[in-house]
Amino acid sequence: MRTALLVIDVQNTFTSMTHGCLANILKLSSHFKAHNIPRIFTQHGHTKEELTPPLKNQLVKRWSPSGSIARGSKDWELMPDIAKAAQGCPIIHKNTYDAFINTNLAEILKEQGIERLVVCGVMTDCCVDTTARSAFNRGFETWLVPDACGTASKKQHEAGLNGFGYAFGELIETAEILGKIQ
Repeated sequence: MRTALLVIDVQNTFTSMTHGCLANILKLSSHFKAHNIPRIFTQHGHTKEELTPPLKNQLVKRWSPSGSIARGSKDWELMPDIAKAAQGCPIIHKNTYDAFINTNLAEILKEQGIERLVVCGVMTDCCVDTTARSAFNRGFETWLVPDACGTASKKQHEAGLNGFGYAFGELIETAEILGKIQ
């Protein structure tokens, strides 16, 4: 089954949420690269227009312009190790939790004949979970990697994983993914 790794929003603003998962995200990326398996990265952020009233983007309304990530800012940049890993890979710029909405992610996956997505990154219970559910709803077999995801708290992390694992796809740890994907 044609598989791709989808790394969600590992950006400077989320650095504190990656302490327990960054090493595994990098392991997955290196493994997929070594086996010539597609890797796609996302980057969440908002344009100046989206951050300026009247506010139309629901995330900006929810978190306020000052609590949102401005495109081009230092917070918006991919973390250095991830930026290096993402070189030569598609980077999907998104402005909502779901990486399929308002982007060309679905087209990229279709062009590459992808049938399965391995999803990791931050935040487990927001962009990761929403995008993984959306992938499932679009017909992709979807694996979420718990030890390669991070969020603001253990409670939020577990809530995101439990909801996804119950109805949408498999929860598979990094070590098992490395053994399954060759």
